[in-house]
Amino acid sequence: MQAPLYNLAGEVVGNIDISDSVFGVPLNEDLVHQAVLRQLANARQGNASTKTRGEVNGSTRKLYKQKGTGNARAGGRKSPTRKGGGSVFGPHPHSYRQAMPKKMQQLALRCALSAKMNDGELRILESFKLDEVKTRVMAAVLDALKVEKTVLVVTSESNDNVIKSARNLPGVKTMPASILNVVDVLNYRTLLMEVAAVRKAEQIWGQVASGENNDANA
Repeated sequence: MQAPLYNLAGEVVGNIDISDSVFGVPLNEDLVHQAVLRQLANARQGNASTKTRGEVNGSTRKLYKQKGTGNARAGGRKSPTRKGGGSVFGPHPHSYRQAMPKKMQQLALRCALSAKMNDGELRILESFKLDEVKTRVMAAVLDALKVEKTVLVVTSESNDNVIKSARNLPGVKTMPASILNVVDVLNYRTLLMEVAAVRKAEQIWGQVASGENNDANA
């Protein structure tokens, strides 16, 4: 498979061969949806907590005698029906973590990358090297590439100049290729990758075991 290759001026300078096993995978919507739910669930802290009547500070002494007052009978002040009392069926800390086989995770990411390629939302740059930290330079590059709305900038390694130049631009996120994930790829309209980042992605996720796609799509 071939894709257009751009320079920082937004000009097409040629074509680049990219791996079909990473950027040419048929879309499996159910698998991608499952991978997104898993990632979002695993990001939850699960630390919401309420106190039961046994955990609220206060006396367990009966508030007033059972009969003869004309009021409804009442126990201690920690009753859930009273202000400051314990909660009934409230949340308690627990894990939301979901498991997913590694091959399914990798295939879901390849599906997301392939969808970007098929929709024309993948831009590949010769190199994304900035000599200095300048937000206006980053903005000019994105304008030249006709990037609209949101963009995910992927470099081969963590690049301080790129990160600092993009951090004040709304709708722009940067990350190295090694931590690409399904949620970020789908959350941003345009995927902007330098050639070295494409090669790293192919190196990490391009080795497809025989029959893996068929097993995952079955």
